[in-house]
Amino acid sequence: MFGKKKKFNSARIDTLIGQGTVINGDLVFSGGLHVDGKIIGNVMAEEGSKAMLILSEFGHIEGDVKVPNMVLNGEIIGDVFGSIRVELAPKSRINGSVYYNLIEMAIGAEVNGGLIHESSEALAPKRLEDKSVKAEKESEMVTE
Repeated sequence: MFGKKKKFNSARIDTLIGQGTVINGDLVFSGGLHVDGKIIGNVMAEEGSKAMLILSEFGHIEGDVKVPNMVLNGEIIGDVFGSIRVELAPKSRINGSVYYNLIEMAIGAEVNGGLIHESSEALAPKRLEDKSVKAEKESEMVTE
């Protein structure tokens, strides 16, 4: 009842990227992913999954993150897209914009970019579509 808050970060972890591990390239996953290491590339959940990303204070991602649920306490250089829930813990550092449906931000969390609220239906597909349509229009203008 009162005082009983569901612990969101107690999700089942299917994949662990340990401290000292570096992954170069995009990562697509489903289920739970816990990152203590470094990823240089985009991190994306499988389409339609309710995947969960936990980025520890030791974790570092250089690329865009597109995951429905996430708890971030490390550093991300890139945009973050959370279609369900984004939790920014006290040591989180994001250099990019955060597109969210629901957000929780602790004292000490840092976002160097925009905080943009969007509904869960429009979040991820809209962003990908906007970039491709814009690039297509720019290429048409150049060829004319």
